[in-house]
Amino acid sequence: MSYFGTELARLMAARGLGVRELARMVPRNPGHISNLRSGKAQPSPELAQALDERLGAGGTLRALAPARVHHRPEPAVAWDDGAADEIAALDLGRLAEATEVGTGTVERLELAVDELATAYPGTPPAELLGRVRAYLAYLGRLLDARTTLAEHRRLLVVGGWLSLLAGTTLIDLHRDHAAAAHLRAAAQLARETGHAEIAAWCLETQAWQVLTEGNYRRAVEISQAAQRIAPKSGSAFIQATAQEGRAWARLGDSGETRGALGRVEALVSPMPVPDRPEHHYRYDPAKSEAYTATTLAWIGDPAAERYARHILARLESAVDGPPRPRRAASARLDLSLALIAAGRDDEAAGTALEAIKSGRIVPSNYWRAREVISAVAERGLPEAADLAEAYREACGDARRPALP
Repeated sequence: MSYFGTELARLMAARGLGVRELARMVPRNPGHISNLRSGKAQPSPELAQALDERLGAGGTLRALAPARVHHRPEPAVAWDDGAADEIAALDLGRLAEATEVGTGTVERLELAVDELATAYPGTPPAELLGRVRAYLAYLGRLLDARTTLAEHRRLLVVGGWLSLLAGTTLIDLHRDHAAAAHLRAAAQLARETGHAEIAAWCLETQAWQVLTEGNYRRAVEISQAAQRIAPKSGSAFIQATAQEGRAWARLGDSGETRGALGRVEALVSPMPVPDRPEHHYRYDPAKSEAYTATTLAWIGDPAAERYARHILARLESAVDGPPRPRRAASARLDLSLALIAAGRDDEAAGTALEAIKSGRIVPSNYWRAREVISAVAERGLPEAADLAEAYREACGDARRPALP
């Protein structure tokens, strides 16, 4: 059964709808609805949208529907013209190979996944989602072609990473039902290919989601589950450990928090800086210092300020390479949280305002900015209004998360 068919069957059962009743609501031939449910047919984007609305799926069915494509050589992609150009180039390379897919096409897709994961921190979620969807649609075409077993497995792994990234961007957009569908698809592909790293990242992503929603105990449980299945030498294991520490900090358990931070430090201390430090699924040792600063601020440890200032100084002096203004802006937000925890509210507000007005706050860090603004507002500081206005201007996106 297809992912779309599985979700359609689940929604129909949950709402007590039979094939004929749903067919009248759309309206479509009952036989076609039956084929969609069993995975024997795929819906058009229009039909997927109609079914999504009738079943109240919140975008899940629309997200799982394949894009409308034309015959070769160039797929028609509805979401993003830039992605269509990228995929047209990929398809041209594929047609130049001797087989229907070929190792070169798979390798180019794997590189494209790395590009998308590297773009994640600084790309508006809706924009990145369009590109990811287009690649998923193209991947569906390739999976229907003749491939070797090795090529087929590598394509499924690509699909796992793409589904995982789609789920992450949908969480950013607060489209939780669609995000859950993509995470389930990524987890299924991880099981089918035996890819423990993808499986662990699926759990880590869920832990991050429930942490931001305030379900800290559940975040601890999911983070620990991710660590149990993750390869101990992989990035998902480190990130899940750090996520556990953040959740313990939110629960106010300083002992467990420091234990998790210590484990992260031991894991990252021998690591080199990766060639793509912004890659969302490759752990950069500098991330551990940023996580430490935030986590210590949450438990009210005065050392948080020292960590945050150290990170900022290294970034601005370009000790570890060329200047990294995005990381510097994030470090200022961490410093703001530490200063708030230390009771230095005025300095915290000024530091946060500098970070937000820099224009370098990226979508994956909006939550940090909102937390600082919320803390400043709770203290009744006059800077709260300026911070809120600067945040709205910086985001500049109708889908941005609302301020508290």
